[in-house]
Amino acid sequence: MSDGDQTRGEHTDGQRPGPRPLPLYLTTAATTWLSSYASSAAWRNGSLTWKPGSSEAAASLKNQLDALEAALKQPNVGKPSDNPSPAAFDTALDQEVRRRFGAFLGGIEAYRAHPYRRVVDEPPVCWKEGSTRLLDYGPLRDGGTEGRPILVVPSLVNRGYVLDLSNDRSLMRWLVERGFRPFLVEWGFPGEAERRFTLTDYIAGRLESALEAVLAITGRAPAVMGYCMGGLLALALAERRPRDTGALALLATPWDFAADAPPVAAALPMVEPWLAATIDATGWLPTDMIQTLFFSLDPMLVIRKFLSFAELAPDSDNALEFVALEDWLNDGVPLAAPVARETLFDWYGRNTPAAGTWRVAGRPVTPERVTTPTLAMIPARDRIVPPASARALADRMPNAVRADVALGHIGMAVSAGAKRRAWTTLADWLDETWQEKPA
Repeated sequence: MSDGDQTRGEHTDGQRPGPRPLPLYLTTAATTWLSSYASSAAWRNGSLTWKPGSSEAAASLKNQLDALEAALKQPNVGKPSDNPSPAAFDTALDQEVRRRFGAFLGGIEAYRAHPYRRVVDEPPVCWKEGSTRLLDYGPLRDGGTEGRPILVVPSLVNRGYVLDLSNDRSLMRWLVERGFRPFLVEWGFPGEAERRFTLTDYIAGRLESALEAVLAITGRAPAVMGYCMGGLLALALAERRPRDTGALALLATPWDFAADAPPVAAALPMVEPWLAATIDATGWLPTDMIQTLFFSLDPMLVIRKFLSFAELAPDSDNALEFVALEDWLNDGVPLAAPVARETLFDWYGRNTPAAGTWRVAGRPVTPERVTTPTLAMIPARDRIVPPASARALADRMPNAVRADVALGHIGMAVSAGAKRRAWTTLADWLDETWQEKPA
């Protein structure tokens, strides 16, 4: 199934195709554990070197290995006491490598075969243009259409339903309960028209049209909320349409892409020619390549999470939440070629937002010109958008307040603590700050 044909990550054959990209994950796990054979031999002969920052962990590991080898030298029942410890150690190592890799594969297979499927009360589509849809959550609840409107802008690379993961874990539905009327933009997979889109096409075109739809439906200027990359789109929209933006909420929104940038960012100039050739050849940045870029932020994460999932009861709440979130992660959206170039090579590579050279419809996006009351919510445990990157945006906005939340990037949207630590902060700020304007 190609990126262009996939819709909502559905799998009708009884088994999921993910996690994506599966070959990369399997290779990483195999390489990690198979390297133990070579490193154990190097440890024995004293040639294993450690980075200075790892010396303390290395000393602890050596103590553990020394204790294990000493234990293996002890006589076994019915066997002579001169049992060769190197052979016993190698056997134990081999068993552990096989156990971990087996558990990892077991976790992946348990995920692929899990019976969970996302079933929700779907909100009506109130506007559509090309592949972009606008979902109105107000009609899902009696009186919800009377709530104060919020235009919610997600990232272009992930489906917006992370904010509506299930009937019970949904920021959108919770906002309706709090007296708001959220309208969620679902960008969809780029069609023939969208494959030629730039960020200007999305912001000055699709997003402004969605704003017009909300104004026409409600007769009220909405608050605009952007999540992650969607926050940058929302910022540009608020600058372009200040009279039609009642308030602005930016959730985990990057700005200074050089601030606390992960080490992988330094490699981007070196791989730019290869990435550019791929983008030009395919007409977009494929989903699996986007997933690979996220994977590079923490290559061991996929190993840790599937080892943990393998230990969960399949019908437990934790297992169901894991599968729901993993399904969303694997239901990514490719980026149109011009957008991929702007975001990868300009935002990440040349830091054009912080440098003042990112332009929409020919005009630079300038936070200092956005005087709309703004809330910048910054997850303290964010590995995708470093907190320093998001703080740089809040610091430049004249009418912004900052809320630091002790959550991760995705955790602020779906974790068990999201409602208490993030959602309530957002709703309370809107209640206290947002002065509605007539359309």
